[in-house]
Amino acid sequence: MQNVDQYYPASGRVILHVDMNAFYCSVHEAEDPEQYKGKATAVAGSVESRRGIIVTCSYAARRLGISTGMQVQKALRICPSLILIKPDFHLYRKYSNAFMQIAYSYTPLLEAVSIDECYLDITGSRQFGTPPQIAEALQRRIMEELGLPCSIGIAPNKLLAKIASDLKKPNGISVLRLRDVPSILWNKPCNEMFGIGSKTAEKLKKLGIYSIGQLAAADEAMLVGHFGVMGSWLKRAGNGIDHGVVNPEREQSKSIGHTTTLPRDVVGLAEARPILLNLSDQVARRLRKQGLVAAGVQLTIRTPDMKTITRSRQLEAPTESAEDIYKAALDQFARHWKGDKPVRLLGVTLQGLTLKEDSAIQLDLFDYERQPKKESLNKAMDMLRNKFGENAVLTAGMLTDSHSARLRNHKERGTSLQKDNLSGADRDTD
Repeated sequence: MQNVDQYYPASGRVILHVDMNAFYCSVHEAEDPEQYKGKATAVAGSVESRRGIIVTCSYAARRLGISTGMQVQKALRICPSLILIKPDFHLYRKYSNAFMQIAYSYTPLLEAVSIDECYLDITGSRQFGTPPQIAEALQRRIMEELGLPCSIGIAPNKLLAKIASDLKKPNGISVLRLRDVPSILWNKPCNEMFGIGSKTAEKLKKLGIYSIGQLAAADEAMLVGHFGVMGSWLKRAGNGIDHGVVNPEREQSKSIGHTTTLPRDVVGLAEARPILLNLSDQVARRLRKQGLVAAGVQLTIRTPDMKTITRSRQLEAPTESAEDIYKAALDQFARHWKGDKPVRLLGVTLQGLTLKEDSAIQLDLFDYERQPKKESLNKAMDMLRNKFGENAVLTAGMLTDSHSARLRNHKERGTSLQKDNLSGADRDTD
């Protein structure tokens, strides 16, 4: 009989990293195997116009040379029979919750880091067998119960577990011990180490550090001199050392909302526009601050007689953009509110929140080219507001008559706009 205890160190941890393989495509295959099983498929938002970007693709498609981030038109030239599928985020969340529940049955120490991956600390899970036995049972159950393939890494820390799960794909199980690091990792280029991006790898090359082994042997003080506190992490990572713990308490907001009671009742779409834009901008900023995207927008309207109505709509794709949120809120107002009825309070609430890295944000070709500039602008505006206050940056559309007058009054004295009821909130919900 196998001695289970020999696999569990007297001190230290045993960590699993579970990584679902081609998750979005695998979900569609599990839902409709007759249509998708074993075929070249790709999830892409702009399916009809074929101007979009491949979000993910099946392994059958990858073997043909199709990859994530590729333009749909190029993918179709490579494989004219490629099956394009429109994203279904609610379906992905359903399957994500399901595989997490299976994983949770082996340990309460589960940290979901994205929609398709999680860490498990199984140090106290001896009753289920050895770490390889637990990994095999978990992988088998996810396939049998959900029809989804996954790869699992087994290691003494999160960093090595993450790297191990990438060693055998799809549907593999790999063990990576500290003593294996020199033979398995040190001959690989630095950019193959999880957490080291292309820019950092280029900087390392300029320092004469090309491989993970060279990184492991590098002088820590020199690394700190060039990379700051990250230099110490680079040195530890090169040697397979990671002190991070599995955090089962990682949570995120279920919704982000902002409402304002207006200084005077507003009537009609024209008067509501700057208020809705202001609200949309504020909730979008809070969304970005938490690293989230929203799949739905809810508009709240309260009348002078205190009657409150709410109207919601789903977005075509998750977003962090104030522009998208504003358009949805404006559309709801125009569709559901009579032009001559006064409004006392307005609110915008974002729903269906997920971590940005979890979500397939599908862009058409034009937006794909603009996106880096848009994100840079958002970061710059957020930074200015963090430092100088909410009103440090205002777009022209946010300015009501009172804002414009106050801007003129304060311009000569160089004073800043102070918050009023328009930018304040009677109720914030996270």
